[in-house]
Amino acid sequence: MSNPELPEKLPGFDEPIALLRACHNRIIMHCELIEGIVRALQDGDGEFDSRGAARKAVTYFNSSARHHHQDEEQDLFPLLIRQSLKLADLIYSLKDEHRTLDELWQAIEPELRRMPEPADRDAFIAAATTFCELNRAHVLRENSDFLPLAQSSLSNQQLRDIGRSMARRRGAPYPAG
Repeated sequence: MSNPELPEKLPGFDEPIALLRACHNRIIMHCELIEGIVRALQDGDGEFDSRGAARKAVTYFNSSARHHHQDEEQDLFPLLIRQSLKLADLIYSLKDEHRTLDELWQAIEPELRRMPEPADRDAFIAAATTFCELNRAHVLRENSDFLPLAQSSLSNQQLRDIGRSMARRRGAPYPAG
């Protein structure tokens, strides 16, 4: 499950685009936990710690991943949506994906809390699989299509403001300097 693309130390809030990319890697890492649960349910693998994996995924997606979407929707998207019709279309599409991911999360989160015995095993497997597949596609789109545009379009001051807002959202200090 270790991701070679994930740095040992995360970028700071003074590098908000790099931090968003690192968060994307963490989203994928936590999807890998959910996919492990799915495999264990499908294979009847009693050795896999479904309860522990579920606890980690629930904690992450209910906190850090939620903040990540807020970072994008409250800080980043509003600064870029008026730059071009193409970028506006991309942002609207990404926001729709956020809503779909949120709906899927609402479907699988209660079942993750029931691990290793979900109430409806087949429905959980289907929703969890879709959730992880959409997260992978969404992260790929943001990393390849959106974040490079954001990095090149925003001023240093805008990037600092985004970083400060991200830090504030998490109750963390913004780096001095």
